[in-house]
Amino acid sequence: MKKNSKLLSIVLAILLVVGGFSAPAFAHQTITPPQQILKDPIDNKVINKINVDNIYDNIDHLQQTPRVASTPEEYAAVQYVKEQFESYGYDAEIQEFEYFGYTAPHTVELAIDGTNVDTLPFTYTPSGDVQAELEYVGFATEEELEGVDLSGKIALVQRGSNSFAEKVVNASEKGAVGVIIFNNTSGVINGTLGTTDDRYVPVVSITQAQGEELVTKLENGEAVQASLQVVGASAGLRTSHNVIASKKPTNKKKDTGKVITVTSHHDSVPGAPGANDNASGTAMVLELARVFKNLPTDTELRFITFGAEELGLIGSRHYVANLSQAERDRIVANFNLDMVGSRDAGDLVVNSVDGEPNLVTELTQASSLRLNGEPTRLGRSGSSDHVPFAEAGIPAALFIHSPLEPWYHTSEDTIDKISKEKLKDVAQIVSTAIYDYARFDNQNPKPKQQLKKQQLPEQFYYEESIN
Repeated sequence: MKKNSKLLSIVLAILLVVGGFSAPAFAHQTITPPQQILKDPIDNKVINKINVDNIYDNIDHLQQTPRVASTPEEYAAVQYVKEQFESYGYDAEIQEFEYFGYTAPHTVELAIDGTNVDTLPFTYTPSGDVQAELEYVGFATEEELEGVDLSGKIALVQRGSNSFAEKVVNASEKGAVGVIIFNNTSGVINGTLGTTDDRYVPVVSITQAQGEELVTKLENGEAVQASLQVVGASAGLRTSHNVIASKKPTNKKKDTGKVITVTSHHDSVPGAPGANDNASGTAMVLELARVFKNLPTDTELRFITFGAEELGLIGSRHYVANLSQAERDRIVANFNLDMVGSRDAGDLVVNSVDGEPNLVTELTQASSLRLNGEPTRLGRSGSSDHVPFAEAGIPAALFIHSPLEPWYHTSEDTIDKISKEKLKDVAQIVSTAIYDYARFDNQNPKPKQQLKKQQLPEQFYYEESIN
């Protein structure tokens, strides 16, 4: 029995060595885990300081209410951002700016012969409350209205031939107290008059079918009464703010004279709490400011949150426009964070305005490769606050997840849709990319800009990646 047992042990050992024995009753298979990506020790100096709960908590604070540009709610966000910067030891600056803005009406009602009709206002319509007889005036061209008296009437106008603004001005100059424009295709017009004009009267839109039905009644000699109410619309100078906090180089002797800007916008659209758009970017700027405060760097790091982005990048345009050429030349990179935390958006993409690589995208892709084993996807977008920097010839890129979440710009953009995993991923990639350039103990030459600074066409702004 001992001899047989010994012989069996030898046979089993041989079979296990040559891999010819796999019976689970006699041996346990060892599963080797996938190879782990080893993080660079220098990267760890940054990522070990990141606290994703800080980002999440700041998002939660900011998303309690919409932060529409130039409202008290936006200014409360400005004060909060400033206070957070100061709590990290920064001397934060609030940069005020003015712009000509429009406040959309909060109430729009249209009734035809006492029956309510679905309608939409035109942007830049003034407020007003009028009840009057309806008169059809075609396209409301100057030729069609020659010799026509619309005093005390509401003009019914067809879309086409001339601009909405021209229709309204032409009708009002003939005495109309209101204008209704009906579509020349399906749906209700969601239009704009382009700018303000003292000659405008309240103007709304209706569908093609509704308009044609009214035209038939009027041409048959029927009298039609309309009641039009627009409440809350106003236009004029508005005030918003940017918030700026700068970390100077740690050692003056090793100061490169260069600047990296890390930016976001703190405003949101009406009706949207803006947890992802863009409390997420703002909260991440705050956390990166905290992380870098006591890290040694030879490059100035400038953390900025902008106001009135949703109205056309107004805050960032103001900031860049007010930099001297010498200051613009010092800025080597703009990392712009916009919508970086939605659980239901797609993968992270780093977008330059022209889709071409630059210093920001190259630092980012190298960072992502080190951390995640693959570079972040490079894309193209001109619809956020990186655009004014790019227009000034500064390497700039937008960090965003694509495709966007279904509740973009809606009341559903709330904290419960935020992913801490995505926040952590973006924060780690961006912070290590910045530190790769800015750390003063880097003995290697600074990464060179792939593209020489060139003045891009003015107002290089488009919407493909967002809308």
